[in-house]
Amino acid sequence: MENQILFYIVILLTNIIHGITGFAGTILAMPPSLMLVGYDIAKPILNVLAIFSGVYVFVGNYKSINWKEFARIVVVMALGIVGAVYIKGLFIGKEHLLYKLLGLLVIGLSVQGLYKLVHKPEPDTKKPAERQTAARNAGTCALLVLAGIIHGLFVSGGPLLTGYMTKRIQDKTVFRATISTVWIFLNTLVFWKMCRRGCGCPLL
Repeated sequence: MENQILFYIVILLTNIIHGITGFAGTILAMPPSLMLVGYDIAKPILNVLAIFSGVYVFVGNYKSINWKEFARIVVVMALGIVGAVYIKGLFIGKEHLLYKLLGLLVIGLSVQGLYKLVHKPEPDTKKPAERQTAARNAGTCALLVLAGIIHGLFVSGGPLLTGYMTKRIQDKTVFRATISTVWIFLNTLVFWKMCRRGCGCPLL
């Protein structure tokens, strides 16, 4: 009972953050939720709440959505989510390894964010502009695929997607509206897949 109360508190606090920023709610909620109630309960509940949060932002900001970026993101990340289904199958009976992967991801993203605050990389002028652009495009595409995989596993692809979108969308309103609409689509896809397999959550 105590764990459930703490789980609800985690949900409340992280969804306040999600409502303000349009992302980060689930990546913050997932690690403590795994410890409090377990993967089979945490994933479907956090996924459904992310859909509701996305709808809330969408209703008030749908006119600001960048539909071109939205289409690119959902197509590439959907491929990553499909890959996550295969990866999850490889870890049956070894789910604790996936939890450690999530922990390493959170730590890595935190270190990366801190590094960027104190160090701003200078553009590499030694490479031709065309090669820099090609490398950037390949890197952003790989980032989206990885974001889809992490989202399919933990419903926590937000930080990686944010890394992509901050390079593509500068306007904060457009950013928030677009990323929230992405979550509606992708989290509905994840929820549909969980329902087809049977999510195992006694609360859904």
